[in-house]
Amino acid sequence: MRRAGSVVARLGLRLQAPSSTLDRSLSYAQDTLRRTPLYDFHLAHGGKMVAFAGWSLPVQYRDSHIDSHLHTRRHCSLFDVSHMLQTKIFGCDRVKLMESLVVGDIAELKPNQGTLSLFTNEAGGILDDLIVTNTSEGHLYVVSNAGCWDKDLALMQNKVRELQNMGSDVGLEVVDNALLALQGPTAVQVLQAGVTDDLRKLPFMTSAVMEVFGVSGCRVTRCGYTGEDGVEISVPAAGAVHLATALLENPEVKLAGLAARDSLRLEAGLCLYGNDIDEHTTPVEGSLSWTLGKRRRAAMDFPGAEVIAPQLKGKVQRRRVGLMCEGPPMRAHSPILSMEGTVIGTVTSGCPSPSLKKNVAMGYVPCKYSQPGTLVLVEVRRKQQAAVVSKMPFVPTNYYTLK
Repeated sequence: MRRAGSVVARLGLRLQAPSSTLDRSLSYAQDTLRRTPLYDFHLAHGGKMVAFAGWSLPVQYRDSHIDSHLHTRRHCSLFDVSHMLQTKIFGCDRVKLMESLVVGDIAELKPNQGTLSLFTNEAGGILDDLIVTNTSEGHLYVVSNAGCWDKDLALMQNKVRELQNMGSDVGLEVVDNALLALQGPTAVQVLQAGVTDDLRKLPFMTSAVMEVFGVSGCRVTRCGYTGEDGVEISVPAAGAVHLATALLENPEVKLAGLAARDSLRLEAGLCLYGNDIDEHTTPVEGSLSWTLGKRRRAAMDFPGAEVIAPQLKGKVQRRRVGLMCEGPPMRAHSPILSMEGTVIGTVTSGCPSPSLKKNVAMGYVPCKYSQPGTLVLVEVRRKQQAAVVSKMPFVPTNYYTLK
C-alpha cells in the first residue's frame, strides 16, 4: 500500500479504508461519496478506492502505478470516468446557448464532431474545460469535470432559464450514463471486435452511437485524456459492468486508475482543472488560445472577450509552460525561480515520467522565461535544483486523424 499512499498524497486524494472496515465503521464523509455503476466491479478487481471530487474511485489496482501507466502506452487500459458530468443541450437555440458560455465556435462543428472548449467568466477566467459534440441526433453532448459538477450544471441551467424567458427554444438534460475510457495504441483494435461500425472512419474528436459488445445505445467518441489513441464510451448504466467485463476478456486490456490517468495526461501536456487552470487563469495564460474560434475572436461575443482579446495580441504577463529536471520530482506549489534566485512562478502539476524516466511538470512563469530551453530553478524539498522550460507534450501524442 506504500506506493498507493504516495500517489494518493501527490494527487491530493483521501484513501478509503478497506471495505471490511467500511462495513463496520463508515465515516460520514465516506458514506456520502457518490459511487459509479462500476463501484463493486472495482472492489472485485482489487481497486484501491479513494475520494475524488465527491466520488469513490480507484486510484490503482493490483498492478503498480508505473506498470499501469506503461501498459497504457504500449497496449491499452480501461478507465472508469463515470464521475464526469454528461449533459444534453437540445432545442433550436442550443448552439446559441452554448456559445453564450464558451469561447469555441460551436456553430461550425459538423455532425458528430466535437471540440475541447472553455467556460469563461467576464474577467476572462476559466470556469471549466469541457468537450462539446454536435450530435447528428439533434442535440449537443457535453462532458465536463466532476469537480465542477454543481458549478457547471448551475451555469448551464441558469442560462437555459434566461433564454427560455426570452422565448428561445432550448433545454437541458443530465445524462445518467456510465462513461468508460479505453486508451492506448491497441484500444480501437480491441473495440472493433465488439462493434459493427468501421472504426477507421471515426477520427479523433468525432463520435457515433452504436451497439458495443451487445450493449445498445452507446455513444463512442474518439478522444481521451492520455495522449494515446482511444475512445470514451457513454454507456447506459445498466450495461456498464457487462461492457467492462467484455473488454477485460481481451488480454490487451488492463484496468487503470486515477494515478496512471494523472501521469499520462501530464506527459501529454494536458491540464487538470483546479491545478493548471482555474477561474484566475485566462485561456491565453493557460496556453489554450487555440480553443478560441476564429469567428468568435472577430465577434468578441464570448464571456471575458474584452480581457482575453488584448492578450491574444501579446499583452499577457505569464504563461503555462512545461518543465523537465533530474533529481527529486517537482510537485504542485513548488516555487519556480530565475537563475538569480528570484521567485518568478509556481509549479501547478508535476511527477516522475514513467515513459521518459525524467521529472516533468507544468507551471506558470513570466513571458520572458517561457521560451523552450530557458533555464530556471525549482525549489524541491527546500533545495533549489535546475530545470529547463520544455515543449509540451513531453511524450508525442498518437491521436488518430484521417489522412
